[in-house]
Amino acid sequence: MAKIVTLGEIMLRLSPEGNKRFVQVDSFDAIWGGGEANVAVSCANYGLEACFVSKLPKHEIGQAAVNALRRYGVDTSFIARGGDRVGIYYCETGASMRPSKVIYDRAHSSIAEADPADFDFDEIMKGASWFHWSGITPAISDKAAELTKLACEAAKRHGVTVSVDLNFRKKLWTKEKAQSIMRPLMQYVDVCIGNEEDAELCLGFKPDADVEAGETGAEGYKGIFRAMAKEFGFRYVASTLRESFSATHNGWKAMIFDGKEFYESKRYDINPIVDRVGGGDSFSGGLIYGLLTKPTQGEALEFAVAASALKQTINGDFNLVSVEEVEALAGGSANGRVQR
Repeated sequence: MAKIVTLGEIMLRLSPEGNKRFVQVDSFDAIWGGGEANVAVSCANYGLEACFVSKLPKHEIGQAAVNALRRYGVDTSFIARGGDRVGIYYCETGASMRPSKVIYDRAHSSIAEADPADFDFDEIMKGASWFHWSGITPAISDKAAELTKLACEAAKRHGVTVSVDLNFRKKLWTKEKAQSIMRPLMQYVDVCIGNEEDAELCLGFKPDADVEAGETGAEGYKGIFRAMAKEFGFRYVASTLRESFSATHNGWKAMIFDGKEFYESKRYDINPIVDRVGGGDSFSGGLIYGLLTKPTQGEALEFAVAASALKQTINGDFNLVSVEEVEALAGGSANGRVQR
């Protein structure tokens, strides 16, 4: 069983019930989630050995976060304990033309203030097949950026494949700060995942396509994929392509480039979207599983796209689907009929 390591922050997500607005409610639903934690849960659901690395307080709320991961079979043995707080984010689910909204309350969280001494990355990477991180982690704080670098260096020492989901978050840092941190980290990366906006803001590449106007044809990405692979030596470059008709109706597909050939997936019409938060993370988790287990990049991508389409029908951050469910959809079973 392949061992997958992810590094990041798991947060308490507080959401109004249904499609209510923040200002309407007197209570919030409590859900756990966060980029790399979501990827770890996906991998664990697919039967991989998934190990999530972070730092959480010793108190009961920190323990609740650990328990949320253990529930789905994620290895939490390398989560350091200490610090003062668990990061929080508030998520209001949009509908029709009203977009979803996220408000962060994560400054001074335990992982934001963690020290290198909290982790033995050589021990963590021992026996690992894959290390995944996202651009959210180094954006949390300068200390978290240093941890990301140390983890990448250890992964390379142990011959571990490294993937990144660029995941630019404008509420956490500027594009100038992002590029100053992210571009040097690309030397460690084998598989780069990111949409057109992420590639431009994190790495300075711009696709020849009008994404805002809904033009998500793969042609616009071929030049940027080639340029990224050439500059950074990526083994694979992949991107999801989202057509946003409304907050609850999206077109969804993806493409991948292995340095020689491009492959574009089939397109899914997701309507209605139940919860799009974690959609990109479920794509990353699916792609990791696909690249480890499928014979071609095309089959790996089809698995990842089907997995992430299914995620957007599930409430919460985590993608709670099995390999069998994903392969049924990737194989053409998209009618939603009752399975008897």
